[in-house]
Amino acid sequence: MSSSSDDAIEVQALKADSFGRIALMRDDRGLFVRRDLRHVPLWLRVSAWWLARREARALQQVRGLHDVPQLLGWDGRRLDRSYMDGAAMYQRPPHGDLAYFRRARRLLQQLHRRGLAHNDLAKEANWLVLADGRPGIIDFQLAARGQPRSRWMRLLAREDLRHLLKHKRTYCPHALTPVERRVLKRHSWLREAWFATGKPVYRFVTRRILKWEDNEGQGPKP
Repeated sequence: MSSSSDDAIEVQALKADSFGRIALMRDDRGLFVRRDLRHVPLWLRVSAWWLARREARALQQVRGLHDVPQLLGWDGRRLDRSYMDGAAMYQRPPHGDLAYFRRARRLLQQLHRRGLAHNDLAKEANWLVLADGRPGIIDFQLAARGQPRSRWMRLLAREDLRHLLKHKRTYCPHALTPVERRVLKRHSWLREAWFATGKPVYRFVTRRILKWEDNEGQGPKP
């Protein structure tokens, strides 16, 4: 993988948590986003590195695809990706915007054809409304790669779709089709297993140990 830029200057801090610091940067290429692991606590460095490497590999998988970040560099400590001009879904809600959700579904299909499932699209923070109104997807730390036609990847792709349809139900409920309503009602064993085992552990680790809460990706609570 290409190395990160060493002559960049920070424009704005975007986010900082136990797994790294994310900032908007600028160099001679222009604006880009950097995830910096150098200040991660020692006991979390392996986990932070694993997540960042996973994101780098996922971005390699979708290189050249529009409306997702492009990998600019990953050197084991810093991950640089292209900047996407937009706002998180909860910051710029696509109320009644059927075109947004149609494009979002096509974008998901393109990801899945590339053999990638995002796995974290329940969070509105991972969906962007770009400057021209198009959808964008960010934060590929939990993405899974595999053969698109495999049973496992098709299951993960279906979960990605369910998460998108939940957002459509929130912001564009009148446009849900009968088929989409059936998809929303049909819960996979993966979802049930997550709510029974994974989610309680996730909440305990993030809220009790790491002392932070993402509010299900919907931004800070008022």
